[in-house]
Amino acid sequence: MATQLDPSALAGDRPRHVAIIMDGNGRWAKARRLPRAAGHKQGVEAVRRVARAARDLGLEVLTLYAFSSENWRRPAEEVQDLMGLLRHFLRAEIATLVADNVRLRVIGDYRVLSPDLVSMIDDAIARTAANTGPILVIALNYGAQAEIAAAARRLAAAARDGALDPAEIDEARIEAELTTAELPPLDLLIRTSGEQRLSNFLLWQAAYAELLFVDTLWPDFNGDTLAAAIESFSRRQRRFGGL
Repeated sequence: MATQLDPSALAGDRPRHVAIIMDGNGRWAKARRLPRAAGHKQGVEAVRRVARAARDLGLEVLTLYAFSSENWRRPAEEVQDLMGLLRHFLRAEIATLVADNVRLRVIGDYRVLSPDLVSMIDDAIARTAANTGPILVIALNYGAQAEIAAAARRLAAAARDGALDPAEIDEARIEAELTTAELPPLDLLIRTSGEQRLSNFLLWQAAYAELLFVDTLWPDFNGDTLAAAIESFSRRQRRFGGL
């Protein structure tokens, strides 16, 4: 779906990096008396729409929370469905990502997934690595607390081995150890479905991000919804602790 907002018409700043907690697939399906798998399938369609809209709106980075480290607690059948949809997305969309000059990144410990899926992810990352356009980041088996703990362990090991003075560990040094180190700072974090929590997503990165909670269920999210979120962001005043 084409977006109705012309990015050049925005009066304020535009975000470079937007992240979305994609929530509401199950409720979307329940409202229609459909199985949860149907909601997840429609959620994948929303990913396609929103990724294209993000490119059209000039975003540099779009980060999507696809599967958290806590999602393993869901029923095995649902997890299997989600992994099947991920396979389908990679097969169906990789050519489009290449053609659209989009670079794919994955954050989170995705290597614990099945070997065939890991291979597909590695192949998709490799095939888009030379692209110079917007970056699509997929968070898979991701948890922000685990990310921060892993960064702390690496810094502690470097200090133990004498390669790092503990006094040199500051915010910038920690950020350099995070999986998002090479990305622009997070500007806007959106959560769909009306829930108002971060659910262990980009906790460090969201320290000064603008937060936007929308009632729209993820399968209904589209380019116009994203454009409206960006317009809302452009009207906000970001002070970063100053006046």
